[in-house]
Amino acid sequence: MQRIDGKRLAQTIREEVKKEVQTLKKAPVLNVLLVGEDPASKLYVHLKKKAGEEAGITVNIHHLPAETPDEQLFDLVEAWNQDPSVDGILIQVPLPDGHNQDELTKSISPEKDADGFHPSHFEALKQGKITIIPPVHEGILRLINETPLKLAGAQGIILSKSETFAAPLQRLLGTAGMSIEVMPPDEIDEEQLKEADLVVSAVGKLNFLKPDMVRDDAVIIDIGTNKTREGKTQGDANLKTFENTDVWITPVPGGAGPMTIALLLKNVLKIAKSRA
Repeated sequence: MQRIDGKRLAQTIREEVKKEVQTLKKAPVLNVLLVGEDPASKLYVHLKKKAGEEAGITVNIHHLPAETPDEQLFDLVEAWNQDPSVDGILIQVPLPDGHNQDELTKSISPEKDADGFHPSHFEALKQGKITIIPPVHEGILRLINETPLKLAGAQGIILSKSETFAAPLQRLLGTAGMSIEVMPPDEIDEEQLKEADLVVSAVGKLNFLKPDMVRDDAVIIDIGTNKTREGKTQGDANLKTFENTDVWITPVPGGAGPMTIALLLKNVLKIAKSRA
């Protein structure tokens, strides 16, 4: 088993962003909307703020109660859209139950969408144009590049029930020449999964992915975030069970997570430069 060190790679990206930020006349500004008290969301927002400030990016967190009406959230996002001092906007998801997450995401001006999930970015991607790539997706591509796997001609599987996550990634990998299929976790073709060169697991279920489900030399990008009985964070795969295999695999934590934060900062920098 070979671990794909996302933490090391992310640190390199963050250092590159910091150097470039220092050349700007004005520090980039990212406004983050956090709704409710979900512990994981609060932690992620804290990590994004810490990383942003270390890179010289101003990160403003607006924390509102879970019962805040959608109308108030839409008004806040629109105010940020119109505010010339704000470069990037991010809505920490998932939102609490009862909120229209999809419509709120669509309300962000595409030019300020730091997370890259506005539908216009996917439409541009389908036309072969790159605008803002979601940090999680670019992170996956960069992590794959740390392995011997060549995308052209390879076969890949995305294990996910989220079209918002899977569709852009499928397009990006397909553009690179990979034959890529999306499988919801309850509709897995076991034979096809076993033959895949690449497996991206975004299931969110502890110990879901096991060694006998994949090729012995597969590349596994684990996006799952789960808690063990001991309260430790673990992905969809238990790394210990893969120790006697030849897979390349991202650890959780220390794989896709740090990359997502680093590439979010890269997106904010890109937006700020385009608006300068």
